[in-house]
Amino acid sequence: METFAPPRRLADNPHFESDRKNVLEKFALDEIDAPIRSVVDGFSRLPYCFTLQSCYGHFVYSEARAPDNLEPLPPNYLGAIIYRIAYMALCIQNSSAGNQLLSALAGLPSINPDLIQFGSPRWFWDRHVNSFALQVEPSRFAGQDQATIDYAEALQVQKVRDEFYTKLGGLVKSLHN
Repeated sequence: METFAPPRRLADNPHFESDRKNVLEKFALDEIDAPIRSVVDGFSRLPYCFTLQSCYGHFVYSEARAPDNLEPLPPNYLGAIIYRIAYMALCIQNSSAGNQLLSALAGLPSINPDLIQFGSPRWFWDRHVNSFALQVEPSRFAGQDQATIDYAEALQVQKVRDEFYTKLGGLVKSLHN
C-alpha cells in the first residue's frame, strides 16, 4: 500500500459533512490503539476534520511477535526489528479552521524531518478529498507500511514516535480550548 505522497492543497469538497457523518457513525474508539485513543477521539470532536485511519506504530521482534505489539522496546535487543509505521490520516474541511489545522499538522515533521513525513497519500485522497497523513518512519522507507530496522534505529524511532504523539495530543487539546 502506498503510504506517502507529497501534500496537496485543500480543495472544495461538497460531500465533507456527509463523509464525516458516515465515518463517525462507524467510529469505534475501542478499536483504536490504546496509547492514541484520546488523540483520535479529540480529532473526532472537531467539526472540521475526521480521522480516516491511525496506528500507534508497532515493533515486532522475536520476543514480541504480535503484529499489534504495544510494548516499548526491551533493553539491549540484538536482532532485527520489524517496525509497522505510526501514522494518523485525517480528512480536513476546506475552511479557515481546516486550513489552520493543516498548517499546524504540516509543521509536525520539524520534530525530526528524517523520521516524520506529512503528505496526501493517493490511496486516502481517492476515497476522501482533502486527506492528509502524518507518518513516523525512516524516510528511506517512506513509501512502505513497515520496515526492518536495527535496534539502535528502532530506539530512535520509538523516541520520535512518542514525542510526535505527545505533540499531536497537545495540538488536539489546544484546538478544543
